[in-house]
Formats: sequence, C-alpha cells, structure tokens
Amino acid sequence: MKQDISKLYIITGGPGAGKTTLLDEFNKYGLTTVPEEGRRIIKEQIESGGEGLPWQNKELFASLMFDESVKTYLEINQSSHLKPVFFDRGIWDTLGYMRLENIPVPELMTTRAREMVYNNNVFILPPWKEIYENDPERKQTIEKATLTFECMKEIYQEYGFNIIEVPKVTVEKRARFILDRVLM
Repeated sequence: MKQDISKLYIITGGPGAGKTTLLDEFNKYGLTTVPEEGRRIIKEQIESGGEGLPWQNKELFASLMFDESVKTYLEINQSSHLKPVFFDRGIWDTLGYMRLENIPVPELMTTRAREMVYNNNVFILPPWKEIYENDPERKQTIEKATLTFECMKEIYQEYGFNIIEVPKVTVEKRARFILDRVLM
C-alpha cells in the first residue's frame, strides 16, 4: 500500500538551524521521522576513507545524497503510515546543494526529483546564530549556512512548494507550530 503523499512533509533549511533537534522532538510524540542522508553519508565516507565528502568531492557527495534520498523516499512511500512522516531534508535539497556549489544538475535528476511527491507545504528553519554549532559532519560557517537557507528557499519556491518559515522559538514551540499546520 502506498503512503498518502499528503502526509509526507519536508523540514529544510541551512545546516545548524535545529532540524535534527526538531525531528527528535517529533519522535517523542511517536511520529515517524526520516533522518538526513547527508550526515549519514559523511559519517560513512569518513569511516571508509571515501572521497564523497562535501569538502573533498562535492559532485560525488551530491550524487550519493541524491541516490540515497530517492531510495529512502521510495521505501517510505511504499509503507503505510496513518500519521505524518517528517523528512530531515527532501530530494530537492540535493538539487539546491548542487546549485549552491555550482554543480550542473543533470536533467535526469530533475526529472527523477519531480517523481518524488511530497506535501506542498515545506517547513523551513531560518539560520539561527545562537544555536549554530560545528561538528565533525558540519564544517560550514554560519555565513554558508545562511546562503544554504536562501538557496533551499529558492529551489522549493521555484518548483511550486509553499514555504512556511518556522519561528526561532523553543523546540517544543517549533514542533507545535508545525503540528498545528499539519493536523488542521
């Protein structure tokens, strides 16, 4: 049984804006969340000595991220969930990353991304300097995080999504803000 696409929601934004923390909060409510592929790929590439890292081979990293995002989307779409599913980044985030890094986007990727249908409302978390932190998988500056936010906002708008900016409030209030719009 296919998933009701109206229940597939994207949480996007630049790095360090609180997406993972927000999805952890949704997990406390028993909601289904899908972690970001990029972080997992970075960890795997570091552990295996691979070069598919955003600071080493951006094109390979983007390709790995896209392929894994498609695979995960298809797995989720084939399952049946009665409650909403929240993705830490959607397939379009990879295309936004490629645009940000001036990597040509193959037409095949754009075509494939259009086949992956989500709810039209995309929740975007703005850059938030006070909570931004670097770690082994996040080496960008807050300035690059801000550029990423702008690029993600642009790509989702360009492809017809309705962008809803999530306010800079406590994680509990952010979760409530989104759930109030999802469960209406």
